[in-house]
Amino acid sequence: MSFADLGISSPVVGALAKRDITQPFPVQQMVIRDALAGHDLLVQSPTGSGKTLAFGIPIVDRVEPDPKRLSALVLAPTRELASQIVDELQSVAKARRLRIAAVYGGVGFGPQSAAARRADIVVATPGRLEDLLGRGIISLKDVRILVLDEADRMLDMGFKPAVDRIVSQTPAERQTLFFSATLEGATGKLATAYTRKARRHTQAAAERKEADIEHRFVHVDSQSAKIDHLAEHLRDGGRTLVFVRTKRGADRLVKRLRSRELEAVAMHGDKSQGQRERALARFERGDVHTLVATDVAARGIDVADIAHVINFDAPGDRDAYVHRIGRTGRAGRNGTGTSFVLADQAAEMRHIAGGLGLASEFDRSLGHIGREHPPANPQRRRRRRRRVT
Repeated sequence: MSFADLGISSPVVGALAKRDITQPFPVQQMVIRDALAGHDLLVQSPTGSGKTLAFGIPIVDRVEPDPKRLSALVLAPTRELASQIVDELQSVAKARRLRIAAVYGGVGFGPQSAAARRADIVVATPGRLEDLLGRGIISLKDVRILVLDEADRMLDMGFKPAVDRIVSQTPAERQTLFFSATLEGATGKLATAYTRKARRHTQAAAERKEADIEHRFVHVDSQSAKIDHLAEHLRDGGRTLVFVRTKRGADRLVKRLRSRELEAVAMHGDKSQGQRERALARFERGDVHTLVATDVAARGIDVADIAHVINFDAPGDRDAYVHRIGRTGRAGRNGTGTSFVLADQAAEMRHIAGGLGLASEFDRSLGHIGREHPPANPQRRRRRRRRVT
């Protein structure tokens, strides 16, 4: 199947061909026809599946250039993701003489305001978009197509009130495309509230072959010993994304790696937008092979050839593990996900691994660690032992 078979216009097909994009990914095959037909959509698809073009191509083909009217709005949870969406859609938008602008915090209002005023398509994070709306810089009254990308992540980050206010300013007769890694629970309720007679498409994460990612669990004796294990892993080479729990921990780890002559850059919420973009650009270009990040950055990083993801600090839950490790093994490439596990974290990590069908991988690496549980009352056990003897 080709993009032309899906009903996409010749200018857009040509723009894709110039980038050597000639065959649609599965999620694009599922979504594009319905989106072009004007249906509301609920799409459950993992990050890295090609969903940006799945909603971007129909937007570009359905919107007509009009410098006086904003016709399409894409909401994204992070600055990095918003920037990457614009980069991905820039060439196809240009093929139909459409202007696309990114709106996110961490940079000055001036250039963004000017670009947003003239844009046919705006890709925005909720906070900065509300700033522009509050100042009367742009209006959403003419928005024909609304996309919520990684909606579950926006909920996780506490953006629901802002998103509700933004959506209420768009026309009731709009087309809504709702993309999320899950459509259950609170995310599912939000999806139902924002859409009408939506068609549902699901591309399960299980579609990825198990061989794409090798999962490793490494027992470490102490927090300080982690740096030795990490340094050993990094010297093996390959582009590596390292996850830590805190922003301060990310900066501290970069300094410790540099003291061992291992170059790394940090990416987290306390960095300015310019710093984050420069760090990600150096990582993408291969100027530096190690990026240390917090969970907030997990979905904002879309680099196709990350060879290794390392959980330097344990993920908080199953979803965090999936989102972190999902940065590798993308687009058919192989990857490795490694988690450092302290003894007092083993039981929780065993639970996470088991829930993901990785119990055998965990047991091969850590054996019995995490199976034992301390007695409810150790003092009472000792007294009982003495009486028996």
